[in-house]
Amino acid sequence: MRRSRLATLALSLATSIGVALTLAAAPAQAAPSDRYVALGDSYASGVGADSYTSESGNCLRSTNAYPALYNANIRPASYRSVACSGATTADVINSQLSALSSTTTLVSVTIGGNDVGFANIMSTCVLQGETQCVAAVNSAMNIARTQMPGRLANVYNGIRNRAPSARVVVVGYPVFYQLGTACVGLSATSRAKINEGINLLDDITRTAATSAGFTFADVRSIFVGHQLCSYGTKWLHALNVLNLTVSYHPTAAGQSGGYYPVFRSAAG
Repeated sequence: MRRSRLATLALSLATSIGVALTLAAAPAQAAPSDRYVALGDSYASGVGADSYTSESGNCLRSTNAYPALYNANIRPASYRSVACSGATTADVINSQLSALSSTTTLVSVTIGGNDVGFANIMSTCVLQGETQCVAAVNSAMNIARTQMPGRLANVYNGIRNRAPSARVVVVGYPVFYQLGTACVGLSATSRAKINEGINLLDDITRTAATSAGFTFADVRSIFVGHQLCSYGTKWLHALNVLNLTVSYHPTAAGQSGGYYPVFRSAAG
């Protein structure tokens, strides 16, 4: 009799624990109510991460990009990415903000690199040498200091006007190079100058995002050890002469291991 009661009690306890564990796991599997829209440039669309969707055309939106990974893992009530390769702040304002509405509850945006000419800088540095590389970065840094605060503020004001209740996460850029290692290609001076320019743009973006009341998701730290010239697994494409478009963009691993967890944490 006593054994029967003990067995019944054990079964009851096991069932209760099982129910509790099931309930605890349920929120992670349930579809949140967020209505999520992703804005931005090639770092948000996922250039370099492969698996591009046919509907995105030249915008090259990848199913491995951090917004798509958030959609696949978190399953918000609705999701739309209008991020596009080559986009500038003007493109976001003119072509992407229309995707937002008063019902949008979560917005991500990565923008600014094309405004200061990331692609042209890297072309100059690779093809024309150290002196021209430093000059190109200095020119871009001048644009960043004098024009980017206003351009970013225009983007952020546009987001807030169209999606007044949304949580907005502004996602930055990784620094390209690990310094102090043996590395072929660009000179140490060129690599350090490129890093300096990226850090400046990220810092200006963080200040503008904070001033707008938005969250800045800084990916620089998580990419350390996975940059170009590092000894770890590379999360960035180096120069690819067979496919120049992917050069200096995150790989699929960079999106999933770097961008996604930082954005996921910032999105709340």
